[in-house]
Amino acid sequence: MTPMISVRRYISPQGIKTLREELNTLLQQERPRIVEIVSWAAGNGDRSENGDYQYGKKRLREIDHRVHFLLHRIEEAIVVDPSQQVQRDRVFFGARVTYITQDDVEHTVCILGMDEADVARGEISVASPVARALLGKRKGDEVLVNTPQGQDEIEILAIAYPVSVEL
Repeated sequence: MTPMISVRRYISPQGIKTLREELNTLLQQERPRIVEIVSWAAGNGDRSENGDYQYGKKRLREIDHRVHFLLHRIEEAIVVDPSQQVQRDRVFFGARVTYITQDDVEHTVCILGMDEADVARGEISVASPVARALLGKRKGDEVLVNTPQGQDEIEILAIAYPVSVEL
């Protein structure tokens, strides 16, 4: 089993861009809009029964929590550009890997950071059991993966990296 030391912080250039865009939207658009609503609602008298005020304050706490989370993630991020990978015959962060399971089911996944992976798009977290089993391996290698259903043996059929990243 591959240790999870610092893999949690890896992110692609597109992933960090997405986090920064969300942070900017929260700080420049969403938060000022809610502050304005809360200020207006506070001027309407009794705050204990003022739904706009209570909801606005709750939403401000949620936004502030998310802003804090995003700032921490961005600060701790290690941006890795998969298109710059020179050792393309092995599985590393950003690789698109095609593998086959014991049941002859073929899968293609892209290994990305925890904050950007989306299984619906065929992306898995670098910290996932499948990614941890694949890291460092080559085409043709067979590896064991611990899944909730038990161990599964998978064989790597192909490894690819993006040619360039467009931002």
